Order: sequence, then C-alpha cells, then structure tokens
Amino acid sequence: MSSSSPAPGARPIADVAPVSLCTRQPHVPADRLVAEMVPPPRFDSVRFSTYLPDPNQPSQTEAVGVLEGFAAGLGGAHAAGGAKRGFLGFGRARAPKVPAGPRGVYLDGGYGVGKTHLLASLWHATPAEPALKAFGTFVELTNLVGALGFQQTVRTLSGHRLLCIDEFELDDPGDTVLVSTLLGKLVEAGVALAATSNTLPGKLGEGRFAAADFLREIQGLSAHFRALRIDGEDYRHRGLPEAPAPCTDEQVTKAAYATAGASLDDFPHLLEHLAKVHPSRYGALTDGLKAVCLTDVGPVPDQSTALRLVVLADRLYDREVPVLASGLSFDRLFSEEMLNGGYRKKYFRAISRLTALARDAKRLVEP
Repeated sequence: MSSSSPAPGARPIADVAPVSLCTRQPHVPADRLVAEMVPPPRFDSVRFSTYLPDPNQPSQTEAVGVLEGFAAGLGGAHAAGGAKRGFLGFGRARAPKVPAGPRGVYLDGGYGVGKTHLLASLWHATPAEPALKAFGTFVELTNLVGALGFQQTVRTLSGHRLLCIDEFELDDPGDTVLVSTLLGKLVEAGVALAATSNTLPGKLGEGRFAAADFLREIQGLSAHFRALRIDGEDYRHRGLPEAPAPCTDEQVTKAAYATAGASLDDFPHLLEHLAKVHPSRYGALTDGLKAVCLTDVGPVPDQSTALRLVVLADRLYDREVPVLASGLSFDRLFSEEMLNGGYRKKYFRAISRLTALARDAKRLVEP
C-alpha cells in the first residue's frame, strides 16, 4: 500500500503527501480474520465497571447485572470438555452435551445506548483465555465463513466459550439464514452467544430492531436467547456541544500534512473507491491511520454507497480515528428519504459516530 501518492483532488503543499485511502487495496488472510475476532481498540479497555448507566434509565443498570451474571455462568468447563483446539479446530472426539437454559443474550436498544460497550465488557468478563472467546461484527463473521467455508468455520469456533456478534445484519435474508445455521451448530457445540442487531428494511418505529423480530428471524435459535432491552438516549451526545462546523479545504489539507499518520482524500473519490473494496476489509483499509482528513464532503448519492460509508464509519469509530472534514456537516450526509427508510438506524448511528470523531479531530486544527 502506498503512503506517498497524493490524494485525488488534493493540492500538494509538501514534498511527501499524506497517505490516500484511494490507493489502498488491502488483502486480509483467513488467519488474520480469526486472530482479530477480539473487541476493537475503542473497546479494548471497557469493562462493566466503566459503563455509566443513565440514572433515568433503570434498564441500563439492570442489563449490567444480568450480563455480569451471564459471564460468571460461563466460568465452568466448556460443553465439549474444555479442551483447547488449534486454529483449524480439529480434535473433538464426541458430540458435546449442551448446558440447560439460555445460551445467549440479545441486547435490544437504540443507537448510542452503549450496547457495544456492554457486549465487549461481557467478552472481557467471561473467564476464559482470549483464544476461546470471539468478538466480531456480522460482516466479519460472514466474511470468515466465506474465507474458511461453512464446515471449517464451525470447527474453528466450536471450541470457544463465547461468541459475541455486534451489529447483526438482519436485512439480508440469505446471510441471516447462513449465520443462523452457523449459530445453531455452535449452540450444539456448547458455545454461548451474545448479539446486538440492526434494523430490517421497513422497520421504523423507535429506530431499533425489536427483540421479537430478532428472535423470529433467527428461527430455531430463539429459545437460546434472553432479550435485554436497554433504553436511553445516545450517550455520545449527552451533555456534549453540537457537532463542530466543517473546516475549509485549506485547513483540512494543512492538517493532513502536519499530522503524522494522517490520510487525505477527496470525499467523492473515496466513496467511489469504497465500491472497489469489500466492506469486510474496511478495517484493514484504515490500518496505521492516526487521522482521516476529507475534503469536499457532500450528500451521499445512493443507498448502496451510504451503506458502505456506514461500515467505514463503524471501523473508524472502533479504532478511534478522528475525522477532519470540509464541506457539509455529517448530519447532512444522508437524504431525508434515507433517514426515513428501512436503514435509518444505521444512518443515524453513522452520523452519531462521525460526529464524535469530528469532535476528536478539532485538536488537529486548534493552535
């Protein structure tokens, strides 16, 4: 991956240009996909003790207590006998006995109530070595199946104590059936499950995917899940100032050149490039970045592009990469039709996360 090519549309002002995301075509080997199934950097140090429940939302405090108990209950031997298996997962001698009672929890709440924080805290609190716990998004899990094959994925994960799935994508029926079938195999192997989910097309209401709908979509797995509803407002904006105003192109460009490890791209060119990279590789696309600088931010032209941008926003947020931009403010990225459509929850989450990253980027232009 090049780090010296000037960003498309950017005016070079120094001998060496910042990296351009548009020059990156990351390849992610299967072993990296498995090794990286841990909470991302933003959630590496979170714990139940660092979750700050809103005193006006008792469901948040209740969820912490339930999840702490769930984690403690996973401290015994694995259903398959507790033997550690290698990367390929071979060596299970006999069918395991599945423990009684729910083997999964589903966190049901709107964006910004801390579901990922709680999911990562559950991973950290589960008394098992990291190699026996897995944490990833739905996109990362489906990509693992694509890389390893279904049966190999089952063998790889069936020795785990816990699998956490963030942002379960319930808007693709084919992928939903695929992952539901995978989870069924893992439950049979004694793996505990935890999940959050996104909104199906046409599901509006509160901007959440209701627990009853989630349980219906995963069909035969519903008996294995306990649903926890987590009410509240977006914590990223509780008591915080409004999103910072966009910078000028000149400010963004100067900051990119002055910041070690920054990228610089013209926003329309970046959107075009995202169509050439599978969303499962967006994490690798951002490897090593300390800041993302974007010029000429404007409305996202269509839904396919918008959904790709949502994934990129999630990966940047996970990795705590500040985003400095010129053009439109992030709350104007998506059209009214998009914000009122079936993917509204994803778009509002992206706005929330990009706004938080824009606040983080203010230091790049402050004297």
